[in-house]
Amino acid sequence: MPVRAEEIAAILKQQIEHFDAAVSESNVGTVIEAGDGIARIHGLGQCMASELVEFSNGVRGLALNLEEETVGAIILGDPGAIKEGDEVRTTGLVAAVPVGEALIGRVVNALGDPIDERGPLNTREVRPVERIAPDVVSRQSVSVPVQTGIKAIDSMVPIGRGQRELIIGDRSTGKSALIIDTIINQRGGDLICIYVAIGQKDAKVAQTVAILEQNGAMEHTIVVAASASESAALQYLAPYAGCAMAEYFMEQGKDVLIAYDDLTKHAWAYRQVSLLLKRPPGREAYPGDVFYLHSRLLERAARLNKERGGGSITALPVIETQAGDVSAYIPTNVISITDGQIFLEIDLFNAGQRPAVNPGISVSRVGGSAQTRAMRAVAGTLRLDLSQYRELQAFAQFGTEDLDPTTRRQLLRGQRLTELLKQQQYQPLSLAAQVAILYAGTRGYLDDVPVNKVGAFERAFHDYMRASASDVLSAITSSGRLEEATEAKLKQAIADFKASVA
Repeated sequence: MPVRAEEIAAILKQQIEHFDAAVSESNVGTVIEAGDGIARIHGLGQCMASELVEFSNGVRGLALNLEEETVGAIILGDPGAIKEGDEVRTTGLVAAVPVGEALIGRVVNALGDPIDERGPLNTREVRPVERIAPDVVSRQSVSVPVQTGIKAIDSMVPIGRGQRELIIGDRSTGKSALIIDTIINQRGGDLICIYVAIGQKDAKVAQTVAILEQNGAMEHTIVVAASASESAALQYLAPYAGCAMAEYFMEQGKDVLIAYDDLTKHAWAYRQVSLLLKRPPGREAYPGDVFYLHSRLLERAARLNKERGGGSITALPVIETQAGDVSAYIPTNVISITDGQIFLEIDLFNAGQRPAVNPGISVSRVGGSAQTRAMRAVAGTLRLDLSQYRELQAFAQFGTEDLDPTTRRQLLRGQRLTELLKQQQYQPLSLAAQVAILYAGTRGYLDDVPVNKVGAFERAFHDYMRASASDVLSAITSSGRLEEATEAKLKQAIADFKASVA
């Protein structure tokens, strides 16, 4: 069929009329150096701090260093896929992670991608990993307790919703075990838990997830994992990603507990990234802003006032010490940011005192305001009794024959209280059960029980209370107080139990 010139002309005229010459601007640069998870890029003149950049193969990076001629970026993906000469372009976006209810019960990495082989996340909402902390006007004082289920903590170092309580101690002293017990104790409650594992072995993270699943705790928990096999960049991002997920729930008026395990490895990862970016090193080769690294993270934990919804984030950062040195650089930094610390001592741990909480150094700056009245009533003298016992222990080494009756009684009481604070792992206790047994201990009902039988006495006592005095436990749980009538019933229950086992 012959081609008609007028048809071709009409088609060309139509295309010219509908031609849209929209201008699209793109800020493009070139990789001039790549290695160790870091890329130095030339030509990104419009790049912003903490902006995501995209390499030609689809891998993304995070711009951290903005210099006169170059941009230093950490690679958030396979660093081996980036080579010199690759094209890079800015995205106009900041690092963000998916948030929402769909994450509960899942294990994700520092970028929010699921790594538990249970399919994609059913959520479209994202939040930036870096965010300004709530201001003072938006906050309210901490007054609602977080029940950890651990006698030594709930009685002497209470944690409140919206608090930042540091867990500090040498390696293998039970820091992670405290966190896992606390998460398990929130079963059936209203507290959403987020566990951020930084720089741990993959096997340990998998073991932690398995323990939480066995105890029914993954139903209210999100695990964010940046294991030791991941790049330092992802280990650096992980706690901020976990905090962004927590803020989503807080702003809906919900209460969240987030544990950073641990911030020592987080500081190591940041030091590695900073040195590779050629930032000037300071004390112990850490960069000058290492304090800001943790302060901007932990300040995001807060309890919002009613106008902002009343939600809260409670932070439990973990710091690992060397030979119990709490005066080292990173420990002192984090101690100064937090609202108290739980110090786990290696000598106590090796002596069989588990959890190995040292009540002399451990402190909660929120104090009794984050305790129920019932717990305050029974545990008010516990710390004092234990500190007096530890002072008297030094004299008791030389024999107790010459001691006066009061001192001997304090020693005997202290031995039993120390034994009473021991607790099996993954067996948190309810508030009412803790109040009942601590009442028996601090009021002297255990003074005639042999020290080596205190553990067996406690287990049998809990069984007896559940079976024969459940109304006492229910009264303590519902009111949070130890009323006169309830206390009288508790005294009678203790007396009846002791008579039955005599």
